[in-house]
Amino acid sequence: MSGVGFVMLVHASLDRGAQVARHWCDSGCPVVVHIDARVSAADAEAFRRAVADLSNLRLAPRHRCEWGTFSIVAATQAAAEVMLAEFPQVGHVFLASGSCLPLRPVPELLGYLARHEDTDFIESVTTADVPWASGGLDTERFTLRFPFSWRRQRRLFDGYVRLQRRLGVRRIIPEGIVPHLGSQWWCLTRATLSAILSDPDRPVVDRYFRRVWIPDESYFQTLARRHARRIESRSLTLAKFDFQGKPHLFYDDHLQLLRRSDCFVARKIWPRAGKLYESFLSNDPRVTKNADPNPGKIDRLFSQATERRTHGRPGLRMQSRFPPNWWERDRTLAPYSVFCGFAELFEDFETWLEKTAGGRVHGHLFAPERVEYAGGEASYNGALSDSAALRDYDPEGFLTSLLWNTRGERQCFQFGPADRQKVTDYMLGDRNAHFSVVTGAWAVPLFHSGRPFAEIRAEAARLQAVETVFVRRLRERWVRASARIWTLGDFVAAPVDPLQAVVDEVAPRGQRRLTGLPRMRGLAGFAAFLQRLRNDGMNPHMVGDFAADPEPGLRPEPLRQAARS
Repeated sequence: MSGVGFVMLVHASLDRGAQVARHWCDSGCPVVVHIDARVSAADAEAFRRAVADLSNLRLAPRHRCEWGTFSIVAATQAAAEVMLAEFPQVGHVFLASGSCLPLRPVPELLGYLARHEDTDFIESVTTADVPWASGGLDTERFTLRFPFSWRRQRRLFDGYVRLQRRLGVRRIIPEGIVPHLGSQWWCLTRATLSAILSDPDRPVVDRYFRRVWIPDESYFQTLARRHARRIESRSLTLAKFDFQGKPHLFYDDHLQLLRRSDCFVARKIWPRAGKLYESFLSNDPRVTKNADPNPGKIDRLFSQATERRTHGRPGLRMQSRFPPNWWERDRTLAPYSVFCGFAELFEDFETWLEKTAGGRVHGHLFAPERVEYAGGEASYNGALSDSAALRDYDPEGFLTSLLWNTRGERQCFQFGPADRQKVTDYMLGDRNAHFSVVTGAWAVPLFHSGRPFAEIRAEAARLQAVETVFVRRLRERWVRASARIWTLGDFVAAPVDPLQAVVDEVAPRGQRRLTGLPRMRGLAGFAAFLQRLRNDGMNPHMVGDFAADPEPGLRPEPLRQAARS
């Protein structure tokens, strides 16, 4: 006996099921079809008429099948019994669904099974070795009872599981049964399948598996270990699942992918993938491969698809993709620099940095009045408006979109305690963010403002309170952003090294020494201004130790490059 018979479980797209069944029958392979009892009488009758001329096709007694229940096993048993009784020449029985599609010529499958006539192809591994069991139930699917439908009676299902856990319920596994799991789609030898169906302990085993969760992934996988002579723990059917345990659908544009898999059958095929059915329902010897099925050849592509599905492309947000912050490892697309206090301390700092280090240097993107794009633009890449109201509706999305729309170009912008702070935590949790902070620099614009001192004192207290919280959070352990922090006093005393570090960060490939510094705002009398704040009861501690005589650092002259010896 070297023939193969196909057991098909059909519940939808019966026209495609009939098409595949005819292909197998015309190739000399008997087929037994189980039509789900939930299928309407009219559709079932249409299927019967479509295959009435096939002498080697039989219909099995119908069961009402529901996912996750024993009914699928019962349907498989009924169809397999018909196969064994009606077609004694069959040496292997291949289980398939109505959405399966043969990928290689039937004679090639027959030759392959003839070379492995004593081998059962069924994925069968212990629960400890199964990383893909979804739903939080692996060993428990065999030790608890599951009388309720997971899909139709979810609350009862979950409640009964919790109750059994609380009561410490543990079912007794029948003697001689070691639970195994694996793919539902197998190819068993006649001897193994007959032994499973005629096992004298079958009533006990079936009664036990009727209350196991998803028994179609464990019934035959477990019993094959009990009766098989030689098991290849793999399936000849290509079936891929996503991270939620849902089967991947194959479409017309997967044609070349399916050809590379070398598998004999694939599921799940989209019913309207006409190109796939036209291409594969053929026994053309020119497509014969004579190779072992190797779904691992395309596993890398599925891993990439899972990675893209679960993590997406960092920094991409649009109408069809709006992930929560905890969903992605990287919140934004590329590194960016945030300068706190530099624009307040230096005149036209943005222009200097853009000329010195390159990149695009913006003003305060989160200023209360408007978005200060580089060059004073009213809109930016991706039609991003300078409207503060639109930006503040979703500041995280605004920043992420800006970086996505300007990919390939380093973005830098100013940020300070006078800006909108809602986006702060988002940036602190982003490892692409690089902060350079001069604390207390907010005092310089106040010093030059000419406003009444009472207003200056109140504003200074407000800005310092905001900055204190910001700096404290910047130093917390959960922060993923990098940061360099200087007090205003320390920075003014020695500005060259900090500015060199800033330039190296923005343009790491430049690696050149600075030949000039940006023009620092006048600080004559600034020490006295700070002392007046202290005298008025407001301690500007974020400024640091500011020299009483700041004259040497007021307006640093451009540095000259040292002459080469």
